[in-house]
Amino acid sequence: MATIFSIYLLFTLYYITFSTFYSTVSGIFCEEISEGIAIKRVEKRSHLHFYFHDVISGKKPSAVKIAGPPNSSAYGFGATMMMDDALTEGPEISSKLVGRAQGMYALAAQEDVSLLMVMNLAFIEGTYNGSSISVVGRNPVFDDVREMPIVGGSGVFRFGRGYALAHTIWFDYNTGDATVEYNVYVAHY
Repeated sequence: MATIFSIYLLFTLYYITFSTFYSTVSGIFCEEISEGIAIKRVEKRSHLHFYFHDVISGKKPSAVKIAGPPNSSAYGFGATMMMDDALTEGPEISSKLVGRAQGMYALAAQEDVSLLMVMNLAFIEGTYNGSSISVVGRNPVFDDVREMPIVGGSGVFRFGRGYALAHTIWFDYNTGDATVEYNVYVAHY
């Protein structure tokens, strides 16, 4: 009798121990990963410097108006543009292409010229090829330097966070074309 009880007790302890550690659930939406098996990552910080070319005029514009009010307001409030702007190594549009700024911006202020920027900085050069940084923020275009938050990234910039500093180096009041210098500081894994 004692032997049967010992075997039963041993079996019960075995069942409780292994069913707790090795249970699986099918069709789960979310699961926690134990710190013991998580991949150890080292945070890196990168500084990127490039030029953004927003071309509204000409036969092949890189930004086009997709929405806006029927009658123009003083600051263009409501005008919304879709962009696929070149990012280059130097300030000339003919310099080496390092990526594209893809997304949209809208004139989101009634009292000044401030844009709501929603864009992915998609890189095509070097170790950053195929990686992107997501920026969403306010861009008061007539300030000398504007800061916008980095809200994410992909590839090399996975879990990206940081900020982008924009400084306009050339603007044509007749066409709306502009060249903007960007300094981007991003922490990523």
